[in-house]
Amino acid sequence: MQWMIYGANGYTGELIAREALKRGQRPVLAGRSADKLAALAAELGLESRAFGLDDESALRKGLAGIELVLHCAGPFSATSAPMIEACLEAKAHYLDITGEIAVFAHAHAQHARAQAAGIVVCPGVGFDVIPTDCVAAQLKAVLPDATHLALGFDSRSGFSPGTAKTSVEGLAQGGKVRENGVIRAVPLAYHVRRIDFGDGEKLAMTIPWGDVCTAYFSTGIPNIEVFIPGSPAMIANARRANYFRWFLGLGFVQRFLKNRIGKTVKGPNAAQRDKLPTYVWGEARNAAGATKTARIKVANGYALTVTGALAVVDFLAQGRPAGGAYTPSKLCGADLVARLPGSGPLQIS
Repeated sequence: MQWMIYGANGYTGELIAREALKRGQRPVLAGRSADKLAALAAELGLESRAFGLDDESALRKGLAGIELVLHCAGPFSATSAPMIEACLEAKAHYLDITGEIAVFAHAHAQHARAQAAGIVVCPGVGFDVIPTDCVAAQLKAVLPDATHLALGFDSRSGFSPGTAKTSVEGLAQGGKVRENGVIRAVPLAYHVRRIDFGDGEKLAMTIPWGDVCTAYFSTGIPNIEVFIPGSPAMIANARRANYFRWFLGLGFVQRFLKNRIGKTVKGPNAAQRDKLPTYVWGEARNAAGATKTARIKVANGYALTVTGALAVVDFLAQGRPAGGAYTPSKLCGADLVARLPGSGPLQIS
């Protein structure tokens, strides 16, 4: 299968390209920056193709002969839609490593078109959202009548440039939860509670994580929230930010912050990734008040994104499932996260 990493010269794209080569795979490296791509491709001995996403003709030519695209060029709010369109036309599977709710919603809205094209559209095949999606699916299996789902993770990893830029966009948009099947805008740090993610009980707050969208597709549970740990000061700052989100959303402010991120944020190095595991947690509750809790310790978020994305690529290389839009657990099974390197057993109580 001939496949492509678009955004291969970015932080995560390059990590995936290097690991793919170690496994004997030879993806085509692609992106906008011809010089950076050429240097990486020469080092790895791989083919490269330079093209932007705003030129339909160049995009069409760039995907010639490609059967699968692993899209790693964020912010996905700007880049995913044109790439999905191109993949639908080229009849190439589309995967990405987004965590953005709006991107998930758009991708899953293409279900009928993906069915007709006979391709898989599966966003979020990295840390966003493989671990939490698999936890959600397994909780649904043990509590089928669950009406409420809470998910979360405790990660001390630093940000890559792409993740940091996406976070800046997210601050301006505020929080998101799902209530009675509908995604609703709420303030930052909307709910606060104490949670043992697997490394001791901590204060935690809600965040607008991708599972607010995807866990509904995986489980049908109508009420969904996602939490991360936060110190009292962090929670207070998040709540204060609600008063000037309008300012953070202004175009010139977004451009300034993203330009600064591009110059200063580099992402965690290999040593940092190796020593920073992540604890993932989930809790399902039914109308009678019965609860089930799941926990699993997994690799650092960036390391898991590399192995998770490549696991889904391998899955699609081994067979062509029915076309349509999928979540990772729906495509590869709810045990996907437990099969990845660095993952401990998933425990449910």
